Amino acid sequence: MTTQRTVVAVHTGPVTVAPLNALASELIPGVRLVNLVDDSLLKDTMAAGRVTPAVTRRLAQYMTIGQEMGADMILNCCSSVGEAAEVAAQLLDVPMLKIDVAMAEEAVRRAGRIGVAATVQTTLDPTARLIERTAEREGKTIQVSKRLCAGAFDALLAGDSARHDAIVSRELVALAAEVDLIVLAQVSMGRVADGLGDAVAIPVLTSPRLGMERLAERLALLDEPARDAA
Repeated sequence: MTTQRTVVAVHTGPVTVAPLNALASELIPGVRLVNLVDDSLLKDTMAAGRVTPAVTRRLAQYMTIGQEMGADMILNCCSSVGEAAEVAAQLLDVPMLKIDVAMAEEAVRRAGRIGVAATVQTTLDPTARLIERTAEREGKTIQVSKRLCAGAFDALLAGDSARHDAIVSRELVALAAEVDLIVLAQVSMGRVADGLGDAVAIPVLTSPRLGMERLAERLALLDEPARDAA
């Protein structure tokens, strides 16, 4: 009998919890998902304009706590701290997966002109760098165009989701005229993509489903030695 797997997800805000919980129920129904949320990680990163050493240390502590909770895998759910997560992963004895890696790989596979849209500058730049590093690793030449949806994140924090969605939609329509594919750098932007309809004719990728599908694949690989030994 296979032991139940545990994934500890580290979030920098509450908005990513519900969509990832829903996808976990669909894609990894037998896995115990534990969510650790600290919105100061993103707030401090935004205030500094970059990931600070203090944020990196706290993120590493949360991931270490997740390991001590019995995690078979740690899931980093925020692109703003993705590069810090790579540093933190070096301190772990269990694997760490970033929610946006699968999205970056899919974007590089499908397009040469890639647009990256975000509502926070500190998420926009790391996501663009992730895509560029992915293309370099794959030996592909790409062009990345960045688009900040200014004002959208403040609207979301103020509870005005309609204004958030309107700003993001407008910027995505404009960006679509310049690129072959758009990547949404934040989970909170996903529902806007669902409502674009025919306004954007090019592919729009989001990290939640692609990331959770990759998580399911990685967890299945962990079970392979047990099956082989059976």
